[in-house]
Amino acid sequence: MTYTSTDPKSNWKKNITLFLSSQTISMFGSSLVQYAIMWYITLSTQSGIMMTIFILCGFIPTFLLSPFAGVWADRYNRKMLMILSDSMIALATLILAFLFMMGYNAMWLFFLVAAIRALGTGIQTPAVGAVLPQIVPEEHLVKINGINGSIQAVIMFISPMVSAALIVATSIEVILFIDVITAIIAVGILLFFLRIPTHKKASEAQNTGYFNDFKEGLVYIKNHSFLKILMSMFAVFFVLMAPAAFLTPIQVARTFGSEEWLLAAIEIAFSIGMMLGGGLIAGWGGFKNKIHTMAFAGLIMGVCTVALGIVPNFWIYLIFMGIFGIAMPLFNTPTTVLIQEKVDPDYLGRVFGVFGMISTSMMPIGMLIFGPIADYIEIEWLLIATGLIMTFLLIFLVKSNTLIEAGKPKAIEQIIEE
Repeated sequence: MTYTSTDPKSNWKKNITLFLSSQTISMFGSSLVQYAIMWYITLSTQSGIMMTIFILCGFIPTFLLSPFAGVWADRYNRKMLMILSDSMIALATLILAFLFMMGYNAMWLFFLVAAIRALGTGIQTPAVGAVLPQIVPEEHLVKINGINGSIQAVIMFISPMVSAALIVATSIEVILFIDVITAIIAVGILLFFLRIPTHKKASEAQNTGYFNDFKEGLVYIKNHSFLKILMSMFAVFFVLMAPAAFLTPIQVARTFGSEEWLLAAIEIAFSIGMMLGGGLIAGWGGFKNKIHTMAFAGLIMGVCTVALGIVPNFWIYLIFMGIFGIAMPLFNTPTTVLIQEKVDPDYLGRVFGVFGMISTSMMPIGMLIFGPIADYIEIEWLLIATGLIMTFLLIFLVKSNTLIEAGKPKAIEQIIEE
């Protein structure tokens, strides 16, 4: 495949380096704040209900905005959408930092900043998912998505330790200011150094309304069976992942102790696993059929979820948390690439918008179910039950002829023709 000098893919290595650099810097600052707030709530309340409120504040705005954000990602310049979302989050965080400096430190402020950050995430997620195929050749999408997953894992590995050190050494408002600074740097890279031409649909006159565009996106999903089945499976799977994703810090605090290093240890173990998993999928590429890779990773996550509810020793617990982390990139990367490869570029934003609604809402919806229950039933039992159901669910994944057909690799000749 050849590229012209005006094609953004002709200089794709430089562009993707700049893009991933901006995302890395932005995510690092955001992760510091996220851990600082999450640990504050966990250690001060040890309440499943309070954690549920925090999770709801972090997902409802994203869920409500996703239909519009997906349309925006198809109608407007995706780079500018990312810049606007980062800027909005930075401004809200700056205001919150000043409020803390003035002595206002009520719990509801944490919930408010979670909601504002969720709005920014809702705008950014479909834009990021749709912009990668604009600057990366299709044959390199698995590798780049795998590298991106490894970068996120490195951030998850470093940020808990840095956040814990900062909480001990300084105040919460200082951590908030760090997030503002990293956001400014990230926006600067996107604005002044990275050039991404406006995609075809965004450069055309828009003659339809937002709801019509969103409806067209739903019709597109309806007419492609593999998207309907894939998203339905994800919805159920993500609900079942809620206890492992959100209740394990509370489980550790109740069972093994509420020391900060214990909470940091599970995050670090998970992050190390994600780094290894990201490197594995980037180098290996997964099985020839992407659905087989997803099913294999899902099986590992189901088994690990059961194990987290059984093992009595904290160090063994950390091993299974690390293995769970390895499986995450093996599960997420093929899914993202499958959508990027199979969906018409003019519909990518809307499809990722709907997919974002599922990925951001199903686990919090699961928390609506499991969070309050966790105050009455041991979290260990919830992990065992959901892990077993996740494992059995994967049978339907590999038995779907539609998904198996969609997961097959394209022939080299077909890629060259495109």
